Amino acid sequence: MSPTLKEKPALGEIYDVKSFKPENSVGYLLKRVLVEMLGAVDRELEPFDVTSAQYTIMAQLAYSLADSSSGLCKGIAYDPGAMTRMVDRLEAKGLIRRVRSEDDRRAVKLELTDEGKALFPKMRVKVIGVLNHLLRDFTKSEAHQLENLLQRMLNNV
Repeated sequence: MSPTLKEKPALGEIYDVKSFKPENSVGYLLKRVLVEMLGAVDRELEPFDVTSAQYTIMAQLAYSLADSSSGLCKGIAYDPGAMTRMVDRLEAKGLIRRVRSEDDRRAVKLELTDEGKALFPKMRVKVIGVLNHLLRDFTKSEAHQLENLLQRMLNNV
């Protein structure tokens, strides 16, 4: 096991070198699902002139999961330069704004503008529609099981 991976008792190895098929691996399938999901979200959000990446930033702000560029970078794994450009684009569209922190004037907080707050629920409906479409052949129980399994994978990181 790589020294960068946390040591936890394993139930058994899932993959082995002899039988490993990349196209059936969890990593490949997760990536393919993500690519297809983001493409579908991009198509649904096109009328709002917002991309899936921009929506993700707005969602992080709307749900108070982050309130700064550095917090966004940590939450969605963007590098600071790319995040600055993304925030610049959303600010130019009038959907978010930079606000100096009252506690520390060196710090800059991000927040949705009134326009961003009004647009976000409409975009959220479209995103939820994409998720429901992707899960259309799943029962609610299966969808919750998938969420739990993915959360377990995250906990193993």
